[in-house]
Amino acid sequence: MAYSGQCMCGAIRYQLAGEPNVVAVCHCRDCQRSAGAPMVSWAMFPEAALTLVQGQPKTINSSGTAMRSFCTDCGTGLFYRNEAMLPGVVDIQSATLDDPEALPPAVQIQTAERLHWMKRLHELPEFERFPA
Repeated sequence: MAYSGQCMCGAIRYQLAGEPNVVAVCHCRDCQRSAGAPMVSWAMFPEAALTLVQGQPKTINSSGTAMRSFCTDCGTGLFYRNEAMLPGVVDIQSATLDDPEALPPAVQIQTAERLHWMKRLHELPEFERFPA
């Protein structure tokens, strides 16, 4: 299977070949701060599966051996690598896929750092669009 995706502004486009090793929702504090969100969904692929089609992301060391790549134009987080813990693997922020529904999460990780209110999220009122 092949997948493609991009940052919000389109300056960076990528393609993925094959199937992910796993797709996980991460609740760690580093992901929360990096994304400005309570969690991030990641699709884990072998590094060789990723091809940059357009643009070049900036990569920073976010914590020890963790390397996070993002678009310098719009700030969209794209990739995560950690050679010490996950050699030869690249995590892709799955919401950046052209079809983010294509790879639903199969597991939640780092739940020790999950925000407590996330457990009750399904109990909140829902609106398909902004409420009137």
